[in-house]
Amino acid sequence: MASEEQCSAPPRWRSISLTHVEYPAGDLTGQVLAYMSLLPVAILVGFVTLIIFKRELHTISFFGGLVMNEGLNWLLKHILREPRPCGGAHSTLTTEYGMPSSHSQFIWFFVIYFFLFLYFRMHQTNNARCVELLWRHVLSIILLGVAFSVSYSRVYLLYHTWGQVIYGGVAGSIVGVVWFFITQEVLTPLFPKIAAWPISEFFLVRDTSLIPNILWFEYTVTRSEARNRQRKLGTKLQ
Repeated sequence: MASEEQCSAPPRWRSISLTHVEYPAGDLTGQVLAYMSLLPVAILVGFVTLIIFKRELHTISFFGGLVMNEGLNWLLKHILREPRPCGGAHSTLTTEYGMPSSHSQFIWFFVIYFFLFLYFRMHQTNNARCVELLWRHVLSIILLGVAFSVSYSRVYLLYHTWGQVIYGGVAGSIVGVVWFFITQEVLTPLFPKIAAWPISEFFLVRDTSLIPNILWFEYTVTRSEARNRQRKLGTKLQ
């Protein structure tokens, strides 16, 4: 419990502003867009979770690109030093500079890289079914909608100007394309060697770059192994 001295002279409290997003009171659209602007945080949490439980090198490389993209955004902001719109409109900001928008740069890096991953990394065989092709197009449209929503939210909520959001999107898209092809052409050939390192084997880091559809592969392998174990268990019980 707090002592009387602590209560009589309370400290000046500060909030952790990582997920602190403000929107106009009573504005339902603003509230929805405020939640949309939190998607980059959810994506980062998802990546950390995937890395912990999957430990796959391409996922680690994707995450490394996102971190590098954020570092580039911080550098650009402190070089350009363009202020945000409506100075003082928001009380909790990690930086006073707004060019380029970090949210826009982050989400467009993620979306463009994911596009390239879907259409180049997860390549289809010649006998691919229409349904297998359709879901990629549907997912791409959804991702585009997410990217536009996150970008628009930063303008609507007066965190950035249109120019800051557009330049952020362009920067994120360019970095996403460059990092994807670096991963594909430079890093991917090294993944088998990296996966064979003793430290990688100790932490169960794996390379699945030669498997075109990892979801289908994991599904079939898991189903086959479960059936084999069930068959063995049934034999022992007889």
